[in-house]
Amino acid sequence: MDSQNQNASLQRLQTVEKVIYTIVRVLELAGGVMEEFSNPSGPRKELVNNHCSEFMQLIKDIQVTLREEIKSACEYRPFEKCDYIARISNEICCKKVEYVLEKLDGMKETIDQYHRAT
Repeated sequence: MDSQNQNASLQRLQTVEKVIYTIVRVLELAGGVMEEFSNPSGPRKELVNNHCSEFMQLIKDIQVTLREEIKSACEYRPFEKCDYIARISNEICCKKVEYVLEKLDGMKETIDQYHRAT
């Protein structure tokens, strides 16, 4: 693995670690709001508003980060320097040709039956 790939992998791991910490923070905020709602004297509106605002912003940040990571993972080509993709494509094409040949044989049989019947 070359240095550029190592850096990219390390950067992805750091991004995942940040997302994990953010998720933990989101859970802490949700817990704080639940505590406020269970407070016998009633919830403090400003605290609940602040927690909810931070919660929503963190959820948005998580969503954006995960979308970027998923997009990046979809662009990842681990076999681009080998013939794996070409071999699989070739096998798929062969299966398609076999299928078409079966259908053509079926059509020929139907035509032959028609000619025999007339």
